[in-house]
Amino acid sequence: MQEAIKVLVVDDALFMRKAITEILQSDPGLNVVGTARDGLDGLEKIKALAPHVITLDIDMPRMDGLEAIRHIMIESPVPVVVLSSLFSDGAVTFEALRLGVVDFVPKPSGGMSDDMDKARRQIIDRVKIASGVNFDNIRRVRMQTQPDGSAWDESNPPPVARNLVALGTSLTGPNTVIRLLTRLAPTLPAAVVVVQEIAPQILPAFAKQFDQHVPWCIEPAEDGRVLRQGCCYIGSNRSALRIGKNEEGIPCIRLGTAVDRPLDQFFSSAADVFAQHAIGVLLTGIGDDGAVGFAHIRSRGGHTIAQDASCCVYPNLTEHAIAQGTVNTIVDEVQLPGTIETCLS
Repeated sequence: MQEAIKVLVVDDALFMRKAITEILQSDPGLNVVGTARDGLDGLEKIKALAPHVITLDIDMPRMDGLEAIRHIMIESPVPVVVLSSLFSDGAVTFEALRLGVVDFVPKPSGGMSDDMDKARRQIIDRVKIASGVNFDNIRRVRMQTQPDGSAWDESNPPPVARNLVALGTSLTGPNTVIRLLTRLAPTLPAAVVVVQEIAPQILPAFAKQFDQHVPWCIEPAEDGRVLRQGCCYIGSNRSALRIGKNEEGIPCIRLGTAVDRPLDQFFSSAADVFAQHAIGVLLTGIGDDGAVGFAHIRSRGGHTIAQDASCCVYPNLTEHAIAQGTVNTIVDEVQLPGTIETCLS
């Protein structure tokens, strides 16, 4: 019989420690081996209890969650699922994902509320998925704040993009996306559109904070937004994001209700609009989405790139596309920016 996943719950509120424990213990595959009241207590419990995963609050006394993550990643590496009410704080969400947490999940807002009930499945799923990460491939992103910001003048916007880099990923993808955008030249003759695993509530604040740390102009994906050179648009895979054209025939973003295979739709729509000028990039993630969309990009003369599974936190997405024969180029994370730039030259 397979051993239950050992979980440590770290939260300063006694009620939330009890509530999260009850949620996790309701699944026979999970075993809460302990709780901690703050980051310092959590670090001690990690060493004593050797959990497979921890759930971590952010706003705590003595040592908050962000400081705890920094120590955990260096001193006691273990997958972290952040469970916090601070999802609207762009600095917090961006920093947690930059440091390499598996996911940032909005905390249920109250006792035995409907919100708590709806969050139960998500919390259980995230903890189970976190237990299977390739932890050796989780790394914090080092970056510097952009002194002048990267926003452009509304009266003199950048030119409409003639090429598109379509980035697709799922869980743990934001960390890889952040790292890539720090290394990818914003002078490339292209727009970048990202579909990734991130809660829609977090997305605007995440994009705003992201924009302060990379030379690209980072914006949340919005329906009808024109795709412009040097701009990166971040979307959630919990919505249906596709590439379309506006009434003037200019390439833009179209958003709709959630679909079962958001990456296939995203990549296919990119091929329909940009044809041979579309570059599809598939990064780390769970599932088998994206291979069909990659095939469509190739059929229209575009190029497809997959992150080498050996350097993925989760290899499923890229392994599936490679097995289906829809990938032109397989590269590790270090080679990825240069490969994209070569395709655009």
